[in-house]
Amino acid sequence: VEEVKLINNMSNELKSGSKKALAKTITLVESKLKKDKILVQKILENFKTKNNTIRIGITGVPGVGKSTFIESIGLFLIKNGLKVAVLAIDPSSKESGGSILGDKTRMEKLSVNKFAFIRPSPSDGHLGGVAKKTHESILCLEEAGFDVIFIETMGVGQAETAVHDMVDIFLVLLLPSGGDELQGIKKGIIELADLIIVNKADNELIKVAEITQREYKNALQITGKPRENHVLDVLMCSSLQSKGLKEIWDFIIKFIKKQKKNKNFY
Repeated sequence: VEEVKLINNMSNELKSGSKKALAKTITLVESKLKKDKILVQKILENFKTKNNTIRIGITGVPGVGKSTFIESIGLFLIKNGLKVAVLAIDPSSKESGGSILGDKTRMEKLSVNKFAFIRPSPSDGHLGGVAKKTHESILCLEEAGFDVIFIETMGVGQAETAVHDMVDIFLVLLLPSGGDELQGIKKGIIELADLIIVNKADNELIKVAEITQREYKNALQITGKPRENHVLDVLMCSSLQSKGLKEIWDFIIKFIKKQKKNKNFY
């Protein structure tokens, strides 16, 4: 009886959007204890899945400015009346990896905004766990009424494929760089992209960013077989100056409408 009460309480608090209940539930999701796993299953069974949340995967090499980008676009979306959540995954960290726990401090404005929720997810160094736990964490966020969920990965390859299957649109961030090197990003990751964004297109980097954008557009025309009914685009953005965010968001909305129409939206 106690357990049933606890499950109902947690489910109700989650539904009401309580961040405390959300943090607690995600901690249970990440727990390795058998009793916690059983509890999570029971809580998840209570969920009514509404499928209006937009799940956005984001990757890019370290230093490309993923946190700044997520914070900029997150604040832009909150201004437009949406609730935003961020899950950050670090498959290489054995414990709750330092690099990512820093994300909360890097997204200073977003992490204190009452319409946002940021959660670093350690992944015990193996990916099977990530996929399952991330999927369950996403369900918790959807239940708590978040409109947009960003899932940020470290840009190393294995995590991207797992995340790609969980999101509605997958963004790859690039740095402005002259020359045609593929920026240490594995070709496979570019192939997963639904949209490529040249970030840090500000100040003296604008010209270089334009060249990078042009080079990628050309390269895609040569190599890119458009995925079913979708042409991959390359957009520019300055996270610091909040430029290009509206175009990116418009692209995302249009993309998802198209996916829904073609029944590719889960």
